[in-house]
Amino acid sequence: MFDPTTVFIVLGLLLILVFSGMHVAIALGVTSAVGVYLVTGRDTVVLALIQNTFYDAIRDYIFAVIPLFMLMGEFIGRSGATTDLYIGMQRTFRRIPGRLALATLFGNAIFAFVTGVSIASATTFTRIAYPEMTRYGYNKSFSLGVIAGSGVLGMLIPPSVLMIVWGILTEQSIGQLFLAGVLPGLILVSFFATYIIGSAIAFPSLVGDGARRQAHLAGSDVTPGARLEMDDGPEVSSSSMAISGFGLLFLIVAVLGGIWAGLFTPTEAAGIGALIALALAIIKGQRWPDIYEGILAVGRTAAPLLILLIAAQLYSRTMTMTGVVTAIQGFFNDAGLDPWMVITFMVLVWFVLGMIIDSVSIMLLTVPIFAPIADAMGMHPLSYALIGILAIEAGILTPPFGLLVYTVKAAIPDKTDPVTMLQIFKGSTPYWVLLLVLIILLYNFPEIVTFLPDVVFR
Repeated sequence: MFDPTTVFIVLGLLLILVFSGMHVAIALGVTSAVGVYLVTGRDTVVLALIQNTFYDAIRDYIFAVIPLFMLMGEFIGRSGATTDLYIGMQRTFRRIPGRLALATLFGNAIFAFVTGVSIASATTFTRIAYPEMTRYGYNKSFSLGVIAGSGVLGMLIPPSVLMIVWGILTEQSIGQLFLAGVLPGLILVSFFATYIIGSAIAFPSLVGDGARRQAHLAGSDVTPGARLEMDDGPEVSSSSMAISGFGLLFLIVAVLGGIWAGLFTPTEAAGIGALIALALAIIKGQRWPDIYEGILAVGRTAAPLLILLIAAQLYSRTMTMTGVVTAIQGFFNDAGLDPWMVITFMVLVWFVLGMIIDSVSIMLLTVPIFAPIADAMGMHPLSYALIGILAIEAGILTPPFGLLVYTVKAAIPDKTDPVTMLQIFKGSTPYWVLLLVLIILLYNFPEIVTFLPDVVFR
């Protein structure tokens, strides 16, 4: 039976625990236990629900997809293929204004196909791309803004960890979610590329051209004979680039093509992808100590994430039992709000949470409540999923506490290089605006999201 007091206690306790700094998994678990006890009044029911939830989650085949995809990205990152990819992009765009920024953008887009984690993308390209852009006299704010902004592609372009988590929480097809992200991902890349090229043409000093570049080369610690914008960049053998390029292409086609062709499930695809990535890493010279460290790194990251997912399932069941979702849905219905107003409210909540906690935790806290409301309003589940993922990613770019920006700041290789948070936020703001534009576009034209899934899975 619905009890408003229980609803307020459950939601209030969760917010208090999260904002007090308690780990999200523990906060979800405690809140769920309290909520179930308030509804049933029996501790045996609480224990039985916890036991059943953990057992069902652990034996669920789909849960293995997350560590396997993360392992695939870890092997690729450690193999050096990412560096080869970035250099190859540089050479491809050598006659286009702002080629290093474009190389960072498209390198991030391709890397997103094998990592699926924004934080990993931002960290990797801060270490690879930022020193190169600094060497060529790029504006610091512009350079770091490119890295932070294009880092969000890791969660939009499949295989995405956020898409996997969303699929688990809402029981949607992960394969369809992967396919739904392709067109929005390509549109976002085109938005970003247009902004970069336009900025490079309108303000050449941002990309180190003209007198500013010469002053930088003359007055900085750049060594004599430093490469100019038209040069090919760092030396990498053609054979190394060919191996990396072919390996990444084969990996993307095998994993995503196999899922969409129905040859194997996302979990099986993740296993195959990890195996291909391991083979590529070995070919590129990676040996057992590096492989072992990569496996341990994934374990340290994936284990807490899986615990979070289990706690989130418990939390989702509690929301149903306590009537929280019904109460919130009734509130919006009674308020007479249009669907776009409700979605705007959800997006604002995601923006605010993005300044405080990470993307996965935001999703675990909000999706069990928000998704049924969106479904009741008649929104297409795939369209709503992409809007949610974009909004959550925009949240971690939102000033003044966007976590993706802090990640970029922490990953800057030269700690003596004076870079402020304000500079990074300033550079990443245009990308935040473009994310918002895409969210509005997907809300008004959901066919952008549903077109490919309808064609492939009809």
